[in-house]
Amino acid sequence: MFYWVVKAILGPILAVLWQPRAEGVENVPRRGPAIMVSNHLSFSDHFFGPLPLPRKIIFLAKAEYFTGTGVKGFLSKAFFTGVGQIPIDRSGGKASEAALRTGLRVLKRGELLGIYPEGTRSPDGKLYRGRTGVARLALEAKAPVVPMAMINLEKIMPPGRTVPKLGVRPKVVFGKPLDFSRYYGMEKDQRVLRAITDEIMYSLMELSGQEYVDRYAQAVKAEIEAEEKEAKREQQASAKDERRSKRADRKADRKARKEAQKEAKRAAKAQKKAEQKAEQKAKKDSPGDDTAGGAE
Repeated sequence: MFYWVVKAILGPILAVLWQPRAEGVENVPRRGPAIMVSNHLSFSDHFFGPLPLPRKIIFLAKAEYFTGTGVKGFLSKAFFTGVGQIPIDRSGGKASEAALRTGLRVLKRGELLGIYPEGTRSPDGKLYRGRTGVARLALEAKAPVVPMAMINLEKIMPPGRTVPKLGVRPKVVFGKPLDFSRYYGMEKDQRVLRAITDEIMYSLMELSGQEYVDRYAQAVKAEIEAEEKEAKREQQASAKDERRSKRADRKADRKARKEAQKEAKRAAKAQKKAEQKAEQKAKKDSPGDDTAGGAE
């Protein structure tokens, strides 16, 4: 219920502020389970993706949205819980298996399940390699996969931005459902899972027009963060060297001033001494006053 209340409130606001466009809405099944796979450009994907659909999309959202502290954490948890998002642990292993089972339960209820195969937001607007969990879900649930391409969303809320940017018109394109029934029963074959996932990502690439990079976004993001940290360390080291250099210059300047003062004092002292010697010599060399007595 809360989902539809939020959508009824946010929908008109988003429509007025950004005038979002949508294509291919007819490709989304009106009933029954389906996996909505999307590229992930921005936090705002959660809003603009489901906006044009008459059905609710339940996304598997990262657990961090539900575990924050303080007022912000409370509001985040309340919002994502209210709109039906399900927290998942993305640490891999047993956590990934639990996320898969959660997704299967959603699909068995005949609902739309939203997944970002890249696993995280794109760090630079490119489309990255998908993870094979979506392929396992498609085979085990025997559900169609509908590509949902986000366009221009990274311009509204790029990484690091907390306030949405106006003047950008987003677009969502829904592709035709992908049928993987030819692979049913092969969900344990890693080559099949990779082939299905790559086909899904290729479809998203065609719909979104993004450049595809055959690497995991998480690895690229880690590299970017490491480079930024290194650059920050170098900047801090450079600033530290600059401060050290300035301190050394100030110290040398103070030392030079002290030496100049000492030299000035020595010169003044020497000059005074020379003047005293000159005065003494002048007194010594000058004739004395002779007083002559008259004879009577």
